[in-house]
Amino acid sequence: MTLRVLWAPTSFGVSAAVYDAEGRVLLVRQRYVAGWRLPGGGVGRGEPPQQAILRELAEEVGLVGGAARFFALYTRKAGWATAVVALYSIDGAAVNFQPNLEIRDVCFADPHAPPPGCTPATLRRLAELTGAAPPSHHW
Repeated sequence: MTLRVLWAPTSFGVSAAVYDAEGRVLLVRQRYVAGWRLPGGGVGRGEPPQQAILRELAEEVGLVGGAARFFALYTRKAGWATAVVALYSIDGAAVNFQPNLEIRDVCFADPHAPPPGCTPATLRRLAELTGAAPPSHHW
């Protein structure tokens, strides 16, 4: 099993669809990649993923409150590693965003009519979240 870690490393990340009172979903623009995407980040060693998403969003977009409900689990290739991503849905939270080193902009968008510039993965996740497409196994 130890050798497998060297040959097939895995990272664990979390992402979330944060909804406002009007049912719009929070999208972010990061400083180091192009496109609107769902916010998220990495899971710390031994950290429960549900706590990781709330921590990441508090740090990155000023999330306050809300409850994270698990939606689906995905995999994607990340270089020569495999990334596993847990997607959560969050209602009842507030966002107090201030631009920072990682996130340059946020918006709340209609998940049925996302803004131009969304990444292909973001468009797939929004289709799944709205019921327009079944959840995939791949990010």
